[in-house]
Amino acid sequence: MDLREVTVSTRGAAAIGARMLEDARRGLSEAQKQLPSKYFYDTRGSELFETITELPEYYLTRSERGLLESEAGRWVTDVAPASLVELGAGSAQKTRILLTTMVEAGPGRAYVPVDVAREFLEATATALRQDYPSLVVSPRVQDITTPLDFARDLSPPALFALLGSTLGNFERHTGVALLENVRAAMEETGRLLLGVDLRPGDRKSLECLEAAYNDAQGVTAQFNLNILTHFNREVGTDFDPSAFRHQAFYSHELGRIEMHLVALRQQEVSIPGSGPVRIAEGESIRTELSCKYDRPTIDGLFSAAGLRVDRWCEDEEGLYALVLGSPS
Repeated sequence: MDLREVTVSTRGAAAIGARMLEDARRGLSEAQKQLPSKYFYDTRGSELFETITELPEYYLTRSERGLLESEAGRWVTDVAPASLVELGAGSAQKTRILLTTMVEAGPGRAYVPVDVAREFLEATATALRQDYPSLVVSPRVQDITTPLDFARDLSPPALFALLGSTLGNFERHTGVALLENVRAAMEETGRLLLGVDLRPGDRKSLECLEAAYNDAQGVTAQFNLNILTHFNREVGTDFDPSAFRHQAFYSHELGRIEMHLVALRQQEVSIPGSGPVRIAEGESIRTELSCKYDRPTIDGLFSAAGLRVDRWCEDEEGLYALVLGSPS
C-alpha cells in the first residue's frame, strides 16, 4: 500500500461522532459524571492546548522538549526507525526533533500522526509535508485506544511515540489496555517512546504541579469549558458553558490531577437519544485525569502490557521523564 494514499477518513470521523454521543450518554449517567478528555481536542481545543504549552506554569512541554533534545536523538539513532507513529499528535511541534533525526539518519521515511481532531491534524500534516519533503506524512483520524491495524503496512522498525504524558489521562486498567494496543501493533523490532509526568516529591513541589492546571491567565479554564461547546456542536447536546466553572486539584491518595467542571446552578442538559440529565448546583463533571508516575509504577504498567523499560531518563529538576520500551 502506498502510504501517500492514506488520508484523513470521513468514515473515521463519523465513527468518532457516534462514539462521542455514546460516551456522553454513559459518562453523564454515572455517579461521578464525566466526559472523556480526548474530546477536548476539536480545533479550538487544540489551539488552546498549544497556548497552554507556552504558559509559564506549564512545565511539562518545556521539560519534555529538553529531554527530547538531549536524549531522544541518541535513542532514535540507536533504534533507526523507518516509521514513526505518534499517538495524540496534536501540532507535532516537539515531534520535529525526532523527525529531523530520522531524516538526517537516512532510514526514516514515514510519519503517521494519529489524532481525533481532523482539521487540526490536516493542518499539521500539510505543514510537515512542506518542511520534510522526503518524508511520507500519512495522518489518521482515529481514537488512539482502538486497534492500530494500519501499522502492519509500515516499514519496520517502527517507533511508536506517546508524548505529553498522554498515558496519564487513563486510569490504570485503561492505561494498560492502551499500552497493550500499542504492543499488539508492534513487531519485535518496534519500540515505544513514552513521556510521563512525575509525582510530587523531594524535588517537585505540589504547588508547581497544581499551578500547571490552574494558570493565572485562565487559559486552562477556557480549554476545560470548551469540551462542552464541542459536544454541543458535534452531537447536539445543549450545555451552557457559562453555567460551569473550572476546578483542578491533585489527589495524593490516587496520585493524579483531576480536572472538573462544577455546576454554578441546578440545570438540565439534553442528550440526543436519551432523557435529560439533571445536574445539581455544586455537582461536577470530571473531564480529565492526569496520573503522575514514578519508575516502579511504569515498570508495572509495562509488564502488564507485555513491554519492558529499556531506558529511563528524568530531567534535572525531577519534573518529567522519557521512557524507551520494547516488547518483553
